[in-house]
Amino acid sequence: MGASTENGGSSASANSKLAEADQLKQEANTAFKEKHWAKAVAGYTRALEANPDSAILYANRAAAHIRLENFGSAIEDGTKAVELDPNYIKGYFRRADANFAFGKAHLALADFRRAAKASPRDPDLRKKLAACEKEVKRLKFEEALAAPEAEYVPAWQQVDLASMTIEDNYKGPSMEGSATDGYTLTLEFIMAMIESFRKQQKIHRRFAFQIVMEAQSALQALPTLVDIPIEDDAHFTVCGDIHGQFYDLLNIFEMNGFPSESNPYLFNGDFVDRGSFSVEVILTLFAFKLLYPDSLHLARGNHESKSMNLIYGFDGEVKAKYTDTMVDLFRETFCWLPLAHVLNKRVFVVHGGLFARDGVKLEDLRKVDRFREPPEEGLMCEALWSDPQPSDGRAPSKRGIGVAFGPDVTRDFLTTNSLDLVVRSHEVKDEGYAIDHNGYCITVFSAPNYVDQMGNKGAFIRFTGKDMTPQFTTYDAVPHPEIRPMAYANPFLGSMLGM
Repeated sequence: MGASTENGGSSASANSKLAEADQLKQEANTAFKEKHWAKAVAGYTRALEANPDSAILYANRAAAHIRLENFGSAIEDGTKAVELDPNYIKGYFRRADANFAFGKAHLALADFRRAAKASPRDPDLRKKLAACEKEVKRLKFEEALAAPEAEYVPAWQQVDLASMTIEDNYKGPSMEGSATDGYTLTLEFIMAMIESFRKQQKIHRRFAFQIVMEAQSALQALPTLVDIPIEDDAHFTVCGDIHGQFYDLLNIFEMNGFPSESNPYLFNGDFVDRGSFSVEVILTLFAFKLLYPDSLHLARGNHESKSMNLIYGFDGEVKAKYTDTMVDLFRETFCWLPLAHVLNKRVFVVHGGLFARDGVKLEDLRKVDRFREPPEEGLMCEALWSDPQPSDGRAPSKRGIGVAFGPDVTRDFLTTNSLDLVVRSHEVKDEGYAIDHNGYCITVFSAPNYVDQMGNKGAFIRFTGKDMTPQFTTYDAVPHPEIRPMAYANPFLGSMLGM
């Protein structure tokens, strides 16, 4: 009798747990449908605590992680789903989605093929398989055509500005000068260019190429780690990710003033991709960099890279608005962007975050050879990809690259380098910024309502030289023309990310 009661109690408890997990799953599903991705992840996590053997819950959580760009976590969840149920097609599907979005099409292909074999009539799956096969073929073709390093001709050497005639029917803004004597960039030209961009008009390719080529020369002259002094009575503004949201960039300038010698800025990476006005953003920032080289500073983000630009839209946008040669010119120019800045010897500013080992000094960063595509490990990779975590120590990154670093890591880095604060970007925040690690690590993200669906505010930080205390300004997104984010990206990726 006692044993029967015990078994009955155990069964009732198990049923109760399953019912709890199902209720939590339904709540998480609702959050997912409403595009509250972080809330969905938290809900699926609670459901898994009640039912840790559910392949469905892991696959669902993987889908939410993908929307948050936590591709490492999504791959782990997809793997766990297929371990629990090798016949569960969505587990392979989700892992493939995450690998494709992470730029690992060759890994995604095997999972897409396995899923398609088990479910051959699924139209969405067939489209994704075809897109992945096409991408793998393109990568192999590109690899086969790649010239040996000794034979490589830089894009800037392939550009002949003198041959780019300004046609008589061109009505857009023009730089001062002439084709014979050369053209000079002025503030008047920049402001006219911005107004043309606002009306969705292009500038002539002659001027666009000149801006990028001159920006490359200016960036080459900079060190990998840039020191920026700020006078006691001066101010300095730091902005985070812009991601091709040109009209929100203009809103920042309308609120805080255009860049000038008395109104300096640092834009902390990820100028391009996602938003469909990335060309307008980067040409505007490069132009101001040329006009005010000591007052407009640019740092490299993880999206200033070939692999990200191929996937998330910048390559396609540049080709649509200009030429393939300009794509190559941007790639080379991005490789010369500095990796980090130090403000007034007190504030360390980097796109991603800190490092996988203790004791990293500023001198170590100064020695990094940055003219390359980002590697998958090491200081350069971590500077571009890492994120803070609430607990001490380090952990594998939810992104699948870089590292998650805790408050103790931040304290150690600041103490080692006699610094006061770390400022980084790289992550969407509801209020546009977040203060972590007992106030020693700040995230600033300047693209409000990211990809037209996150609902977040944007923010920028203003410092004054005397005390270097951060002051935050937050703002909502402003209207933009009816061109959706990811309009120039792989259509498969846009559908996968809910756009």
